[in-house]
Order: sequence, then structure tokens, then C-alpha cells
Amino acid sequence: MTNPDATIIRKTDSSAADASQISALLSRLPQARVVCVGDLMLDRYIEGRVNRLSPEAPIPVLEVQREQAMLGGVGNVLRNLVALGVTAELVAAIGVDRAGRELAALLAQEPHLTPRLVSIPGRQTSVKTRFLAGNQQLLRADRETTDAIADADSRSLLADAAAALKQVPDAPLVLSDYGKGVIDDALAAALIDLARAADRPVVVDPKGRDYGKYRGATLLTPNRLELALATGMPTEKDDEVVAACRQLIAAHGIAAVLATRSERGMTLVEGDAVHHLPARAREVFDVSGAGDTVVAIVAASIAAGAPLALAAKLANLGAGVVVGKVGTAVAHPAEILSALHESEFMDADAKVVTRQTMAERAQTWRRRGWRVGFTNGCFDLLHPGHVSLLQQARSACDRLVVGLNSDASVKRLKGAERPIQSETSRAAVLASLASVDLVVIFGEDDPLKLIDALRPDVLVKGADYSLSQVVGADEVQSWGGKVVLADILSGHSTSDTIRRMAT
Repeated sequence: MTNPDATIIRKTDSSAADASQISALLSRLPQARVVCVGDLMLDRYIEGRVNRLSPEAPIPVLEVQREQAMLGGVGNVLRNLVALGVTAELVAAIGVDRAGRELAALLAQEPHLTPRLVSIPGRQTSVKTRFLAGNQQLLRADRETTDAIADADSRSLLADAAAALKQVPDAPLVLSDYGKGVIDDALAAALIDLARAADRPVVVDPKGRDYGKYRGATLLTPNRLELALATGMPTEKDDEVVAACRQLIAAHGIAAVLATRSERGMTLVEGDAVHHLPARAREVFDVSGAGDTVVAIVAASIAAGAPLALAAKLANLGAGVVVGKVGTAVAHPAEILSALHESEFMDADAKVVTRQTMAERAQTWRRRGWRVGFTNGCFDLLHPGHVSLLQQARSACDRLVVGLNSDASVKRLKGAERPIQSETSRAAVLASLASVDLVVIFGEDDPLKLIDALRPDVLVKGADYSLSQVVGADEVQSWGGKVVLADILSGHSTSDTIRRMAT
């Protein structure tokens, strides 16, 4: 029986098992659906260079080179969801003004998104204008109305939220509160009650001092300073953060708290368990919108059936991606996957790439006149037979790409007890070999889609296959490539090795 006073604290990083789970979760996200309600705003970026100070005042002169506008606030949560392939519904308010029309136009460009906008005459649409030079912010100028919206507009938003939740059964509800007057106490409580009545999880990006408005939510995602403001407690050390999270949980009936802590990573407090997740970013350029990325990934992961601990690990990887970019950026699955493998094997990761990166790299190689080769397999418990095959494959081309079956694919092909090593471990071992130039993990049972994407000049398989049995042979030959059947080094088999280990 669980001791209610017990605390299970884990300093967690992505183990090989975690990496396999995270990779599988990423592949499920395009089936997820999420409903978002919150403060919608326009993020405008004015970028240029600074070469001198103004003669009128001791301020830099920005020579403007580029301007762009993008979705901000809850809109940035949506951008992150769309980047993950998630289908989303948006409920938000805008003013009847130029910025509101611009936001509506931007929303119309996003795939997998249904916006439900309440237009409020006389209310100014929130606009944040950032001036940047050399990837650094010089100034931010805000135009906004922060007064609470009228009761009638609040009822319209609640009705739209009810319609959205009905439209997408099982979707979690995200409340993205930027303190701009849209999600007041009454609307927050009504939205949470609405979601709970439909048995939906509620993820809240909170604002302000009083979190009583979020009573009954599934998860709150405050940053460290917001956590300190809401609790009046110190939040510098690990134990202080945990204590503050527990105070919120006890005071407001919250199921869990995920505290984002900038360079110190994140802390998830859920029941008796505490997970400390170290920061992932190699270099921080801009933390704008990183909280939106966390909210989006956590909500999408919950929608995909992931437990909170795994959702937090994926969100931590995504946050590490976006803070390495300038502006309110998003994290794409390929970038998160790369960060995942980097976290496990820093040196070998340069060779473990996504399908898109593989195709781009192959184009570069061909422009240099190099022949691109391909082979594939499970490569579980790498043995001399594998090494010989890879060496022969590399000798038949200038650059060798290895397609590696994912853990899920290996289980389907080899049985529930396989693989012995996770896809991350197997990829790292392959990437450490001099004969291998790139490793790409694929989830299908055969590599035909990968072959079509790469269009190799040379396709290599072991001579235990006949030419007619080689997947992709016809396709490779159709574009002028050749198929090589490599000699098999006898006496080596992963299955035999496993059987010997079991006896």
C-alpha cells in the first residue's frame, strides 16, 4: 500500500527504455486531438542590424531588414500542436481591428486547425512587437486590452468550448492564460467544470497570484517565478520547488504540477512521485514561447495516451529545441527525435538522422559525384557477420546509409521478447562503425518507403536472399542503380546467440 507521506524522487534522464517509449509516442501524436482556449495575440518581429548609436539619444539605431508576424499566446500553443501533426480546435477572442483580421488570416493558413473566434467590438487585439538585432531582443512594445471581457462574450466562449469538446471526443482541454482578461475566474471555473463533466483532462498554463481559479485541473505548468508568486514560497532549490508544487496541489485540488525551471530543466510532482528533468538545450538564444511548447507537447501526449511522466520527458526535449531558436519557435518531431538520440549518445548522434535529413544529405553527396548505398536490418546484438556485411556494403559505394528497424517493428518481425537492445542503443552501435555514414530508424516492417525516399545507387543485402526476395530491388534497378548480394560470414546469428545465453 502507498504511504501517503512517502515521496519517490527520481533524477530522470532518457534511458534507453525511455528513448524507445518517447520515439513511439512521437509517432502516435498525429492521431491526437486537443481543444485550446486562451488569450490569442499577434507576435510581430522586426529584425535588423545595429551599427551605430543614435545622435539624438544614447540608444542603438536599428536598420530594419525584415518583418514578420505569427500567432502568439494560445496561438503559439496551436503552432506547436500543428508542427507535431496534432488536430486542434481553438476558442479565443479577438478585437474588431486590423490585428484581429491578421490573426484570423494566419489561423486560416494552419492545417489541422478549426478556429472558433469571438469578435469583440471596441476591444484591442493583443500585439507584441519585438525588435531584434543579431538574434538579441532590443525592445518589446505591447498593444493590448487587459480588462475582463463582458459576460455575454464569456458565455459565447464557453458555448464554443462546449461545441469544440463535443466535436472532438476524448480530446484534453488546454487553458492558455496570459492574464489578458479573457480567462477570468468565472470562465476558468466553468471551463474546468465543463471538461471534468466530459471526463477530459485539463492542462493549464497559469498566470497571476491566485490559482484558485484553476481548482480541479489535471495539470498546471507554471515557470519557477510564477510558482514562487502563486505560493509565496522560495523556488530556487529542488526541495523548495517540490514543496511549492505540493502546496498548489493541496490548496487547489490539482492532480499534478509541472514546474519549468529554465536552465535547471523541469520538475514534475504527481502523487507521491517527483521527477526532476535536467535541461536539454546546448545553447539558449530565446526563451520566448518555450512554455507554450511544453503545454502543447504535454497535452498532445496525454491525448495520445501517454502517462504524465513520459509526456514531461518529451516536453523537456521539445523545450530544449525551441530555446535554441530565435523568437516564438516550434519543435518539429524530427528535431525532437534528433535531440532524443543526442541526449543518449552525443558523439554518435551526428550519424543518426531523420528520413528528411537522410534525403537532404544524399542529395549533397550526389552533387559531389558520390554513390549512395543502402542496407537495412534489425542489427540486434551486433556480431561479426553484421560487421562483415556492412564492410562489404561500404566497399560497394562511397557513402552508406543503414536503415534500422524500430523497436516496434522488431517485435512484429522477431517476437515479443525482441529486441534485446533498444533502437537508440542499436543505432548508437551502428553509428560508431567507420563503415556506416548514416543511420535512419524506420517503423515499417520493410524498408521500401525509406528506399523510395533515399533512391540509393547501390542496394546491399546478404547472399542468403535471392534477387527476387530483396525488397526494393526492382525500384533501385528502375532508376539505374544496382543490387549487391554480400557474402555471409557463417557461424554467426543473433537468434543463436540468444539461445546459447538462455541455456
